[in-house]
Amino acid sequence: MYESIINLLALYAFEFTLIALTSTIFIICLFFLIECIAAILPKNFPNYQGKWQHSKVTVLIPAHNEEIAIASTLEKITPVLKQQDSLVVVADNCSDETAEIARTMGATVIERHDSINKGKGYALDYGLKFIESEPPDVVVMIDADCNINQDAIEQLTECAIATNLPVQATYLMVRANGSKSSKDFISQFSNIVRNLVRPLGLKYLGISSPLLGAGMAFPCQVFRAVNIASGNLLEDIKLGLDLSIIKYNSVFYPQATVTAYLPSSSSAAKSQKTRWIHGYLQLIQTYIPILFKQAVHQRRLDLLLSIFDLCIPPLTLLVMIWLGLTISSVIFAVLQASWIPAIISLTAGLCLLTALTVAWVRFAKSIPLYKLLTIPLYILWKIPVYLKFIVAPQTAWVRTERDKIS
Repeated sequence: MYESIINLLALYAFEFTLIALTSTIFIICLFFLIECIAAILPKNFPNYQGKWQHSKVTVLIPAHNEEIAIASTLEKITPVLKQQDSLVVVADNCSDETAEIARTMGATVIERHDSINKGKGYALDYGLKFIESEPPDVVVMIDADCNINQDAIEQLTECAIATNLPVQATYLMVRANGSKSSKDFISQFSNIVRNLVRPLGLKYLGISSPLLGAGMAFPCQVFRAVNIASGNLLEDIKLGLDLSIIKYNSVFYPQATVTAYLPSSSSAAKSQKTRWIHGYLQLIQTYIPILFKQAVHQRRLDLLLSIFDLCIPPLTLLVMIWLGLTISSVIFAVLQASWIPAIISLTAGLCLLTALTVAWVRFAKSIPLYKLLTIPLYILWKIPVYLKFIVAPQTAWVRTERDKIS
């Protein structure tokens, strides 16, 4: 008798756990769908004008062994700057010709050597301290391997001055010319969803945009409110979260565009994915309780909704979690005749599929659909990255190897 009661309690506990897990994934998939639908709704984006000619702008570029790419980047930035503007390159722990090339291109170069405190956050902090004595109106941050649209610096500056808030451009990773790799197509689609579709949806919903690493503009006083020096794997997203907590909500400004190439080598791509995935999962663990506490303390709905956005994991991981829960729920339903977890999970899958379809049809139709159908193989390629997070998560910042820009 006692054994049957224990078995029954165990059964109820397992069912309750399945319901809780499938309900969580349903909420995440539903919010993802809401973001994607909000992204395609009609919008009138403001076109800020009138401040550019009289503003003082500093373009700040952190660079660690970027001799392959930095000349191409500086060639596009230098011609658009005004006489009062400045271009500062932080040659951070460089052992190549980055500093010499940047000086030849007319940039002000400051060199940083610190074998302990490594990472982009420390390099940016070093650059900001350098310009403190004569602060500009706006600081624009660009990565050393980016291709920036001709008007992007002007557009970002105008928006930052008009809103007095951090601004994020559309920052997209594109396939190297001629690449036919399915992995590259899927990576590009994932990047479009993460860096364009979801920020557009958040903008429509009135929620702070994530900062994405390049194509960011800041009114100079913003940096006095937070500590940017960090070795965090995703220092940009962390900075955006820190700023949103103190009511500096980042503005997504899609008119300004910045692009960079996806790594062409498999090892570089895996290194980049490992750093991004491990860093993002660590941010989820760290910032959910912080955001929840601040949302309650400040009585801010936007911070609460930011938690839902932060909880959306990388797409392949989201698909893997959903698939695992769906299989478990269906097996449980067949064996125990309780279909509640399965129904919740299948509804979550419908939300996820609809969201991805909306994103592809509206923003990524140039990517062949048959390439996206190889996602199961792509997931297999990513499984070791997720397993590594459980066994030995990456904590140190590692630079992704660059490809030569033509």
